[in-house]
Amino acid sequence: MRIALGLFIAGGLCLSSLDAVGKIVMSQTGLVMLIWARYLGQFIFSIPLAYWRVGPGFWKTSRPGLQLARSTLLVSTSFLFFGGLQFLPLAEASAIAFTAPLWVALLSGPMLGERVARRDAWMAALGFSGILLIVRPGTEIFHYGALLIGAMAALNAVYQLMTRQLTQDSPFTTFLYSGLVGAVVCSAWLMVDGFPTVSDPVTWAMLLAAGLLGGLGHLLFVLAFYRAPPASLTPFVYLQMVWAIAFGWVLFGQLPDGLALLGTAVIIGSGLWLILHRHRSSRP
Repeated sequence: MRIALGLFIAGGLCLSSLDAVGKIVMSQTGLVMLIWARYLGQFIFSIPLAYWRVGPGFWKTSRPGLQLARSTLLVSTSFLFFGGLQFLPLAEASAIAFTAPLWVALLSGPMLGERVARRDAWMAALGFSGILLIVRPGTEIFHYGALLIGAMAALNAVYQLMTRQLTQDSPFTTFLYSGLVGAVVCSAWLMVDGFPTVSDPVTWAMLLAAGLLGGLGHLLFVLAFYRAPPASLTPFVYLQMVWAIAFGWVLFGQLPDGLALLGTAVIIGSGLWLILHRHRSSRP
């Protein structure tokens, strides 16, 4: 369990670092180029890993349609998140993104046929109220980028629930398809729209870092879930908020104000309650 937890926390640090690097590099290369580098890195990571753990048939899936739909949805969430991140501080954007567990609690009923308790629905509603404290509609703080990240959180929940329907496939095969679809979609987009000219070696280094951080972060998550039940690791995902606040302060000089911190605490508290409560409820 200790090894799994260490892998999971390290994976979260990689993904939070990806967010920080992405916020910097987007202003120099554009959104599509960043996401292309991110998924190309994951795809390169996934090939030898899937071959090693699954064998020569590592690319075979029992549900190709679901794999492609799930991976396409994952790419969409990346576009929405980084699209909104261009306009929002890193910590506030990350807090809104972490409403995904609240959406999972609400959508698990219609998508998986699971019973959604009334108190779970009320706790999710409480968590969503935390977004209002962060973005404050009707004030100068509000930006439509928050709507993009809110939509990302909802789609991310659908993505997570679709992942739970792929139990017959190896997680390493699923990891492969996530990177493959993202790399193909972004490559095709850039071929049509044109690759941006990047001559600065520092920018290329940041693109390389985005690919490595994205691939390594998801790889560490897969390895962690292979060693421990997801329910025992998922609560620690909120440690990423610590990294987000630290990166936002050090790299961009941005710190959440009091209301934003309160909204973040409401979201994290509601998410943790739902994760832990559903874990206890699933025990025999």
